[in-house]
Amino acid sequence: MSVVDRVSRVLDAYPADQSELSLAQLTRRSGLPKTTVHRLLGELEGIGFVERHEGNFRLGMRLFELGQLVHRQRTLRDAAVPFMEDLREVTRQTVHLAVLDGLEVVYVEILRGPQQPALPSRVGGRMPAYCTGVGKALLAHADPDVVRAVLAGDLPRRTPYTITSPEALDRQLEEVRRTGTSHDHEESGLNFACTASPVTGADGRVVAALSVTGRLPMLRTDRTAPAVRTAALALSRALRTS
Repeated sequence: MSVVDRVSRVLDAYPADQSELSLAQLTRRSGLPKTTVHRLLGELEGIGFVERHEGNFRLGMRLFELGQLVHRQRTLRDAAVPFMEDLREVTRQTVHLAVLDGLEVVYVEILRGPQQPALPSRVGGRMPAYCTGVGKALLAHADPDVVRAVLAGDLPRRTPYTITSPEALDRQLEEVRRTGTSHDHEESGLNFACTASPVTGADGRVVAALSVTGRLPMLRTDRTAPAVRTAALALSRALRTS
């Protein structure tokens, strides 16, 4: 294992819901020897990739600074925010912007709805594509090899409502292609629903997905679908002309 691989193991050990971990936790989660993790943390602290706080380690500001330099996501986010703000105003729900990375979605921006409860998603966080609204919107237009990999792989049940049948998921993806919207009814988290729609870039390919997420039964996906689709189409036009 190269040094880069070991550093990646340490940084990937941070879960979405914990910003600080101890040396013991990082050792256990990374699967590396404690002495190796201790040495790497010292070097990462020296360049600002991690920070020491009350005996624990948290990701450093230098990583945030580097993240802001990712051109594709920055350009996409800047173009999307005005449309996301309008969508939030219309629906009064939380609006997500996500991209596909492998078999997962990565959230590029999240605008929380007024008085909306906390969601498991976070900017920079990941979720499986097969059980999220944005994920299904993206998978429906993804490279066929990616779709085959998802359908051939495990589809773990995250809730009692998660679709774990490859045949059922494939039918849903076909429906997304037909209607331009996808839905998540308590598949990724209980008591929440989501409506999403794909966003195309300058070359006509799907580059992202917009979604509206809210708590049941207040959120009606059949009512939010037209607004989400309209916002996604408007953002797509803006990306084509930018």
